Amino acid sequence: MLPQPATRTPIDLEALAKGFDAQTGQPALKRNAGPGLLIFISFEMPEPTLARLVDQAARARASLVLRGLVNNSLRDTVERVQRLIGSRQVSVQIDPQAFDRFAVTRTPSFVLLQGGAQPRACGAAACFATHQFALAAGDVSLDYALEFIQRSTPRLARDASGFLRRLKGTGS
Repeated sequence: MLPQPATRTPIDLEALAKGFDAQTGQPALKRNAGPGLLIFISFEMPEPTLARLVDQAARARASLVLRGLVNNSLRDTVERVQRLIGSRQVSVQIDPQAFDRFAVTRTPSFVLLQGGAQPRACGAAACFATHQFALAAGDVSLDYALEFIQRSTPRLARDASGFLRRLKGTGS
């Protein structure tokens, strides 16, 4: 008899698996007209930090990115993600290559990807040119990271402003 999860909510393995596309060699964030915002997290981070970032990601329509699986188990990972996000609508991806693609070395890290950015081949994967994204890292709020990107990377200031408006509830 296998142990049963404590939650009665069905686990949507297909939805979780769609976020992990390393098998295709394509980045999780493909070319699209608008900018993209990724928040790189780890379950080793303090719970209050994770809860704050999930809430902010849902409001800003950002995606949370994990490096890998909890206990090398898809089921454990899905259960942990479900407990973390609850009923909030937030995208979660498992993409170890994204950590390398954007040179993320610690969590949380925030990547703002320029609208229209197109990946290019680099080795066995795909990368974005460094001028197409900005990276901020540290145990800070999403609005602080976006304001930092606005100040430090003027070419992405308008993209950062759009996410800030959503985060603060003043834009679409």
